Amino acid sequence: MMNKKVLVLNQDYSPIGVCHVQKAFILVFLDKADIIEQFESLKLRTIEKSFPYPAVIKLSNYKNIPYKGVMLNRFNLFKRDGFSCQYCSSRKDLTLDHVIPKSKGGKTTWENLVTACRRCNARKGHQTPEQVGLKLAQQPYKPTYADFLKEYALQNAIEWLPYLKARTLV
Repeated sequence: MMNKKVLVLNQDYSPIGVCHVQKAFILVFLDKADIIEQFESLKLRTIEKSFPYPAVIKLSNYKNIPYKGVMLNRFNLFKRDGFSCQYCSSRKDLTLDHVIPKSKGGKTTWENLVTACRRCNARKGHQTPEQVGLKLAQQPYKPTYADFLKEYALQNAIEWLPYLKARTLV
């Protein structure tokens, strides 16, 4: 059962990454990190000893990590929008839509792109959603790294949730 991932926090408790349990254990063993949360039902065992199975570790020293935003691409937009049309909730024939059309000065940004099915995208055309009577399920936003970690945590590691203070993706 060594396939669970471990959330890595900086010294200030900000999430900076995910690693395999082997790497987390080495960091803890070498006093470079502390276990903050553990998977209660799991243990790491040797022939003679049993150790806690880390779920969340915090680095002992602050690491200056350059900001890495979530890359704006088709897959990440679909992921942010739950792989569903933001106008009708369909999950079929998905495309990208500029909320404010490019022909009207709309930019290709996180805040102006949404997932839309072909039908709704064609209905909207070169107009705004309001002009054709469409409503967005949610306002488009720029997701953070923690947003995507939270999605993983909801399915695999609820122990991470208190440390991912970003917008919920459910």
